[in-house]
Amino acid sequence: MKNRVQWICVTAVGIALFVALSFCLQVPVFENYYLCLGYTAMMVYCCFFGTLSGTLTGALGVVLYCLLISGLRGMPGWAMGNIVIGVVMGLTFRLTKRMKRRAVRIAVQTAAIVLSVTAGILVVKPVTESILYGQPFAVRAAKNVYAWAADLVMMTASLPVCHMLEKPVRKIFPNLEGEQNGK
Repeated sequence: MKNRVQWICVTAVGIALFVALSFCLQVPVFENYYLCLGYTAMMVYCCFFGTLSGTLTGALGVVLYCLLISGLRGMPGWAMGNIVIGVVMGLTFRLTKRMKRRAVRIAVQTAAIVLSVTAGILVVKPVTESILYGQPFAVRAAKNVYAWAADLVMMTASLPVCHMLEKPVRKIFPNLEGEQNGK
């Protein structure tokens, strides 16, 4: 990015995309759980605009979405989980960007998705909810298994989108190379 104002504007668009995709395109998979297509925006932003931009897209996007649909219910846990996922995935995309072997790069990125979603949705989110709601960690973690599965599917399905958008995004934003975290 050429400057911080441009980075802030692009990140704000990512947050808006997260919210819009979460609202408009809901694919139900379990009882009250659905594939949140907002995670595609988070993954694309982690991939192309850096760790901070992707993390803010996921964390602030879920805060706004939750405020619009249910007030604060569920939001703190999701936001904290998305921070973990965003940081891990942003750093993973940054580290794998120059890998020559596509299969190895995809394997590393997929492993990072499994690790980050597991840490974010089955550890950080339940810990946050246990503190807020006074329920045992195991109860909260068990309630998040469906969300973990849905988010894992959605983020893994987002990887081909990131790879497909490589050339068009680089064409629109030629100065992205080496630009991370809004610098």
